[in-house]
Amino acid sequence: MAFDATYDACVLHPAGLRDLLVRLATTGMFRAHWSADILDEMVRSILRRRPDLTEGQLARTRQLMCDAVPDCLTTGYEELIDGLHLPDPDDRHVLAAAIRSGSQVIVTENLSDFPAPVLQTYNIEAQTPDVFLLHLVDLSPRAVFGVLEAQASALRNPPMSIDELLDHLAQSGLPRSIAALRAQ
Repeated sequence: MAFDATYDACVLHPAGLRDLLVRLATTGMFRAHWSADILDEMVRSILRRRPDLTEGQLARTRQLMCDAVPDCLTTGYEELIDGLHLPDPDDRHVLAAAIRSGSQVIVTENLSDFPAPVLQTYNIEAQTPDVFLLHLVDLSPRAVFGVLEAQASALRNPPMSIDELLDHLAQSGLPRSIAALRAQ
């Protein structure tokens, strides 16, 4: 039975990781969710770090993400935000979206912003992308490796072999899960 996961904006910022997470969401192993607020935060973050990109380019990225993953966009969570308490109040919208979507997992790099005692109230766990991917590798290494092969073959600028992509992702914060895939 598939589970639900909400992606925080910080894991959607790096292009390679975003591509991988969106591709994984199409496998049927889980249902991925995000909200307009999460996408807005992703766009602001990317534009701060990548002034060479435009809002129009990122609007296209947003649309492609939503087109690729059916029913990914969580709505109707806004009324939950004020009643939530997190160390960073600006992250309440992520938890609210996770609650509304029925997610069991929030995929984030900012574990300290989502304390386990708060999340346990809602039967949600925060996981880094590396831990999340490691769990998916445990579920279906063949499916995850197939997604990575497709991602590598789609890369054009610059092109990458599967080994180069794995090296890149391992250096980008996925060392344990990439090591587990290589050990298969």
